[in-house]
Amino acid sequence: MKQQYYVNDHPQSNGDHEVHVTSCRFYHLMRSKTDLGEFDSCQEAVRVAKRRYSTANGCIVCCTPCHTR
Repeated sequence: MKQQYYVNDHPQSNGDHEVHVTSCRFYHLMRSKTDLGEFDSCQEAVRVAKRRYSTANGCIVCCTPCHTR
């Protein structure tokens, strides 16, 4: 099932720009975000986000398979 993904335009303290789905409990905390589109997996969304931010990383809550730290 496809989901809508966004990347946070403001990096976390470690420099990561986290990728989230709209249903994530942290989604509403993003002050500025970029719409990545609809994807079947977080891997696809993170790949697209890395074109904009090389430090893109999946959210540990909503994109657990794509979280790398």
